[in-house]
Amino acid sequence: MSRVGKMPVTIPAGVDVSIKEDQISVKGTGGTLNLARNPLVKVVSNDGKLSFEPANESREANAMSGTIRQLVNNMVVGVTKGFEKKLNLVGVGYKAAASNNKLNLQVGYSHPVNIDMPQGITVATATPTEIVIKGADRQRVGQIAAEIRAVRPPEPYKGKGIRYSDEKIVIKETKKK
Repeated sequence: MSRVGKMPVTIPAGVDVSIKEDQISVKGTGGTLNLARNPLVKVVSNDGKLSFEPANESREANAMSGTIRQLVNNMVVGVTKGFEKKLNLVGVGYKAAASNNKLNLQVGYSHPVNIDMPQGITVATATPTEIVIKGADRQRVGQIAAEIRAVRPPEPYKGKGIRYSDEKIVIKETKKK
């Protein structure tokens, strides 16, 4: 059995987990998240803990037990603490401004780039060169951060662009005569 799949998920106080035939729902202070159930994984709830077991002895069921366990754990953490990604803008005149659920980027194009945030995702700009994306769904937070980064990815010669706060850019050496 998968080592990740063997560990049970503890359900903290204030989080409600409901297991139905076709989906698993997690409800907490951060919102409600749903996950489609996989027939290869049996979900067992007891004493505030969720256990995940493969339905049969196949390799796919073993792998899916660990995958489903981690997805449910991310849902529990998301509705309690939430997830966040930080992006930095590097470049002269590069700036970001967040208002309501919109992000306005000025990153060297002749026009500003406006990005609408989906429901459940909040964006904030502490400084004009720093963007913080928060939400309960880990996958959606990461996807929105990747889409914002793709507007102007860091270039390899000067490092200008939008990058993750923990990302290291290897600067190439310019061509010499």
